[in-house]
Amino acid sequence: MATRVRRGVNKAVRVLTRPVRRAQGHGGTGPRRLVVEPYRGYGSRREIFLIGRVFRQSPGIPGEDPDSLRAQWRDLRRRIARRTVAGAAITARFGGDAARVETDRDGYFRLHLHPRALPGRPGAGPPVELVLEDETPIPAEGAVFIPPDDSRCVVISDIDDTVMHTGVANKLKMLWRLFVEDADSRVAFPGVAALYRALHDGAGGAEGNPMLYVSRAPWGLYEMLSEFFQRHGIPVGPVLFLREWGLSWTHPLPRRATDHKQALIRHMLSLYHDLPFVLIGDSGQHDPEVYAQIVEEHPGRVLAVYIRNVSNDAARVEEIVRLAGAVARAGSSLVLAADSVAMAEHAAGIGLITADAVARVADEHAGADTPPRRETARLTAEPGETAREAAISADAVADALIGDGSVPATVVVEPEHPAALPRVAG
Repeated sequence: MATRVRRGVNKAVRVLTRPVRRAQGHGGTGPRRLVVEPYRGYGSRREIFLIGRVFRQSPGIPGEDPDSLRAQWRDLRRRIARRTVAGAAITARFGGDAARVETDRDGYFRLHLHPRALPGRPGAGPPVELVLEDETPIPAEGAVFIPPDDSRCVVISDIDDTVMHTGVANKLKMLWRLFVEDADSRVAFPGVAALYRALHDGAGGAEGNPMLYVSRAPWGLYEMLSEFFQRHGIPVGPVLFLREWGLSWTHPLPRRATDHKQALIRHMLSLYHDLPFVLIGDSGQHDPEVYAQIVEEHPGRVLAVYIRNVSNDAARVEEIVRLAGAVARAGSSLVLAADSVAMAEHAAGIGLITADAVARVADEHAGADTPPRRETARLTAEPGETAREAAISADAVADALIGDGSVPATVVVEPEHPAALPRVAG
């Protein structure tokens, strides 16, 4: 155990110190130098978005082995001693457009550009040229993901209790789970990696569908979440969204998670206006409420809603019923499932992924110690005078959800006239 903990601590320190080692630029004078830390950006052929942060951090020791234990712990102290820089000017250029912004009081900068031509092929993450203005300008590069032409849908997924077990917002707990616990103490839900790879690849096998992740965690967990995705073989982005907490004395609490998520999804629907969406969340937080609102506001834009059933709480029936009714009226599908296999089976059935991918999800799921699956309950909307009046029986949903209380249910709600995917190119 002691050896495993020591090895895990060393790996955790390497992840924690990665931003210090990879920060771009070493401008300025004095004991601390100016550096730029851009996060993964996103966009379309029409516009791109990029967020990043400017810090002052102490320089490393020239010639020192960066992988040595002494250097790792020194880098950890350097990260702790970092200070954000407010009012720093950043100039960005991409695809023939340019913008100049200043960092806010927390050191963040936010860029929005309209490229006239893409410098490279979509999906390859063409670099954004950044310059931190100082006595000696400090150059840096940011990366953005622009969906390739073969993309057929956009996937938006929550992280906590959807991709991984609860613990995103707890840095120490996440590090312990990632690097110290046994492999059997799983961080990711069984089958989720294979499912998300399949959704990213699509039914065509190389669609490069955007995978957009939303979390309530702060940006300080960015590199740890990236490490989590890499270790579990989950597509790391193309985009990884994190919540901007924006704490202050006048506003001591973060923005409500529901407002944050709704704003992001609405923005994505506008940005990728020519692609349908798949929404993935869990039953334990606000996802059913948020997704019901989105589906109602944008009928026909959401192909399917997948909700990981993480509890048998009868109090959630009301919101699940609302979500089920909303997706049925909008021509979308809802899958409420305790395991990734049920989601994969449905995704293959509507042409989101290949049939072979379902077997890979099942194989990954079979390797975990999970309870037996319950029989799937399939519900259809009760007909009304118009399609907008279609409804789902609350009693039917409650009966399917509660069952014997031993294993969360799998409930599939199908519309009478489902929305369709764009045809595979070629």
